[in-house]
Amino acid sequence: MFTVYILYSESYDKIYIGYTGNLEERLKSHNELGKKGWTRLYRPWKLIHFEDFETKQEALCREKALKSGKGREWIRNTFSL
Repeated sequence: MFTVYILYSESYDKIYIGYTGNLEERLKSHNELGKKGWTRLYRPWKLIHFEDFETKQEALCREKALKSGKGREWIRNTFSL
């Protein structure tokens, strides 16, 4: 099982889209454990949406769609960001 997730940083008005096989651990990494990387700069992150997929390929496809201009527009409109 793979999960595509959307995080939002209210403090910085930033959106992050990713996928993982373990959502709980990945969220912990974004908010607490990570020592380097883009997401550590914009903490705290709030999980605003997630979708589960059977295969990694399906998750990657959805992640790519959400990262597109239309995908980001859908996110901002759907979640009133």
